[in-house]
Amino acid sequence: MRVALTDDATLFREALAALLREVGIEVTLQASNVQELLAGMAHDPPDVVILDIRLTSEPGTEGLHAAASVRQLHPNVGILLLSAYAETEYALRLLEIDEAGIGYLVKDRVRNVEVLQDALERVAARQTAIDPELVRALMDRPSRQTPLDALSAQERNVLRLMAEGRSNAGVAEALFLSLKTIEKYNFAIFRKLGLEQQEQDNRRVMAVLRWLRG
Repeated sequence: MRVALTDDATLFREALAALLREVGIEVTLQASNVQELLAGMAHDPPDVVILDIRLTSEPGTEGLHAAASVRQLHPNVGILLLSAYAETEYALRLLEIDEAGIGYLVKDRVRNVEVLQDALERVAARQTAIDPELVRALMDRPSRQTPLDALSAQERNVLRLMAEGRSNAGVAEALFLSLKTIEKYNFAIFRKLGLEQQEQDNRRVMAVLRWLRG
């Protein structure tokens, strides 16, 4: 896998690059700002771009604007956004950029190279990878009446793990259930959310978006 990094903190960027190389991931570019990133990607796009949501040399949440630019110029490149905190608003804005090949991790999670590598692999495979802390924060928000209320407790557990980017096999392992049982839960979730007429992969993405926005 080939990855480009953008973070204005040189020490963090170099440490992250070293961590990635240790597990056999090629770091094609280290950029300190959006301009450097886009210029470096122009003739050599990577598989995934890792972006810090806040670049102090730019105003506000420049990482989100950078993510939108990357998706527009390089639609096949995955995007993994890093943040110091689990900020639900920014995660939802990131998911509005696209419904696939998108990830959001809290920076502390990056210390676990297995978690980071798993997120990169999901994003490169056009899946989503949402930090579990963020999913919990979204679950704890006050809710209004939505189609999600029709889901059973176990169906909500399945959808929560799906929102983290886990495959059916990963959900089954986490809940100590069979793969066939998880598939049945998936179809029940799709039916209750009114997603019966869409393709399997697309329904998973749409269900996750309903969960995060609901």
